Amino acid sequence: MKDWSQKIRGLLFLFILFILIVPIIQNKFEFIKLKPLKGAIAIPVKNYFNVKDWFSGEYQSKQDKYLSETFGFRNIFVRFNNQMAFNLFRKARANGVIIGKNGYLFEQNYINAYNGTDFLGADSILHRMQRLKFIQDTLNKLNKTIFIVFAAGKGSYFAEYFPDKYKTKTGPTNYEYHIKIAQELGLNYIDFNKYFVDHKSSSKYQLYPKYGIHWSYYGMSLATDSILHYIEKIRNIDLNNIYWNELNTSSPNEIDYDIGNGMNLLCKLDREQLVYPKIQYENDSTKAKPSFLVISDSFFWEIFNSGISSVFSKTHFWFYNKQIYPDSYEKPLEASQVNLKEEIAKHDIIMIMGTEATLTNLGWGFIENVYQIFKEGDQKKVNK
Repeated sequence: MKDWSQKIRGLLFLFILFILIVPIIQNKFEFIKLKPLKGAIAIPVKNYFNVKDWFSGEYQSKQDKYLSETFGFRNIFVRFNNQMAFNLFRKARANGVIIGKNGYLFEQNYINAYNGTDFLGADSILHRMQRLKFIQDTLNKLNKTIFIVFAAGKGSYFAEYFPDKYKTKTGPTNYEYHIKIAQELGLNYIDFNKYFVDHKSSSKYQLYPKYGIHWSYYGMSLATDSILHYIEKIRNIDLNNIYWNELNTSSPNEIDYDIGNGMNLLCKLDREQLVYPKIQYENDSTKAKPSFLVISDSFFWEIFNSGISSVFSKTHFWFYNKQIYPDSYEKPLEASQVNLKEEIAKHDIIMIMGTEATLTNLGWGFIENVYQIFKEGDQKKVNK
């Protein structure tokens, strides 16, 4: 009996030693390739010893942070912890993620936007939209077009799946007021938020994914088609259009599963089957090719990557009015580094797009900056 007890203790000691040593070996040699964590993961910089930091205690603090976030198999332990929180407590270990009814995933800011808890106020929205109206009228005189696209929001589309404690609509929303003022001022706009909700039950294919934050690839394809037709109508031109002759059905791609990926679970969630059009664009050299400038949140990424640039003579995407694409693929270029007045002169069509969760800062400073340019120009004419 004593021999067995000693053997068990020995085995237990070896097991504990194995658990302690293997992560160190993995960290040093990475003998097993692990899938990286998704989301905004900041990898700490390795800390090097110096006497000053040692005596101030800063070295120890930085080293502790570095080791706790880079030890071997950390990704597996993080995913395991997240999986336990999800399975046992229906909690998401991802910043701002809310688990709704039937497992639908939301980001907190979309719920806030739908409930109106982030409402800017009527005066603030009116002030911004009046400036946009001034810009629209000024550009019209220059034979240029500007319009707003209200992208579909997951809060509006799947409000019935909010957890009960989040069903607390408080009053007017930024989306409702933006639409109201846009109509009153005669602004050019497309309202995909309403279109998606209105066609939710009649659409043949899913317009919004269960585990993603953006419209589905199919929904994006319909939106792209509508944007091009809207430009044709408002500019009275004929563009090369988007089309597809083939629809493929599969589990969600990375974009349609982006919240699910961001939760960093060990196991994939039960995934719905979504429809993916095989997108193509016409290539008729006789059709119009205006230049296109887009200021948008992340909802334009899939449209941009679908090949829409081929429709226009040049296309620039100012992501949150900061990074400029495609230029930033080669070398980072920001909107603050270019001459705004010259950029406007280079483009025939300007589209500002945002979803309900990003309307608090629609245009991200672009509207205010362009208004300042045109208003100063008007003032100089008056002074003359």
